[in-house]
Amino acid sequence: MRRSTLLTITGPGTSMSSVPTPELPQYRVTLFFGPDPVKTIPTRVCCVFNVKKRSWKGGVQIAVELEENQLARARQTIGFGDWLEEMLAGLPENERDDYQSRAQDLLVQGLCALKLDLALEAGIRQENGCLAGDALVKELDCVVSERMERIKSQILTELDLAQG
Repeated sequence: MRRSTLLTITGPGTSMSSVPTPELPQYRVTLFFGPDPVKTIPTRVCCVFNVKKRSWKGGVQIAVELEENQLARARQTIGFGDWLEEMLAGLPENERDDYQSRAQDLLVQGLCALKLDLALEAGIRQENGCLAGDALVKELDCVVSERMERIKSQILTELDLAQG
């Protein structure tokens, strides 16, 4: 991995120091919309992302689909239901349904983003496309357990429930 450096001049007549700069991500990814059901395949949900590689003049839109059974496996791997119930226990009863619904959407968005990351690591062309529900299934199943704490943390942050 190549790291660039930034030369800093500390003042007139002083020496320069070499300060490492953080590695810039190769892609900029933003959620465009979702999750939404896939109309032609009722067992799938979809999120659409805008993806821009640093070397591209323009970005593309990538639809990322998840099968309901894959989503169910991820929920089980993460222990999502019990974890969410525990996180929402301190909230007023009348607010929990809204938080639960939003958390479910955030989980789908997080899993779709994770699946997109796997596709980006493999390389994509600069064209709009769809990452089908049956693509990268085993790869996503494997990586969910490794990244579940990050997914949970992102959900808590988005719900404004982050502990800290």
